[in-house]
Amino acid sequence: MRLPPNTDALLVVAAFSRHLAALDWARLRLANTFGPIALVAEPFDFHHTAYYAPTMGSGLLKQLVALRDLVAPDSLPDVKRAAIALEAELQESRRFPEARPLNLDPGLLVLGKFVLATTKDQSHRIYLRDDIFAEVTLRFREGEFEPWPWTYADYREDGVRAFLKLAREYYKQRLNDPAT
Repeated sequence: MRLPPNTDALLVVAAFSRHLAALDWARLRLANTFGPIALVAEPFDFHHTAYYAPTMGSGLLKQLVALRDLVAPDSLPDVKRAAIALEAELQESRRFPEARPLNLDPGLLVLGKFVLATTKDQSHRIYLRDDIFAEVTLRFREGEFEPWPWTYADYREDGVRAFLKLAREYYKQRLNDPAT
């Protein structure tokens, strides 16, 4: 199936925190901001790096959600900025003791790839606008999502790639029947 270049994408957001209540809050706020959630993965242990420990604590859990409403591919910087604002909203509420109780990483899924938004530049990332970069984190080839050398360790996990494959099937249904 070949798609026109401006075909809308499926918004997938990875939320992580050490607090299940923060993940619950994130799902509610993501739905309020971007529309209903279509798919939710089970939270899993985010043990792949200690990078976030100073601001988020240890024992982090990560959960992926796919939103029902498709978004324009060029909306990724706006989505990332909205995610950053949601993180700040929860942080400012002081409901949790950590300096950063929640991290939200949005990405766009299309048939051939999964693209993450980030504020951090690297040699393999493309600048979009408003200090936001895009990274093709996974490609879809021979029926599976495959990592690149730069793919974060958690996106290499079988469970994450299985969820994204399920999300890809949902996305295909949405493309064929937008009323679903």
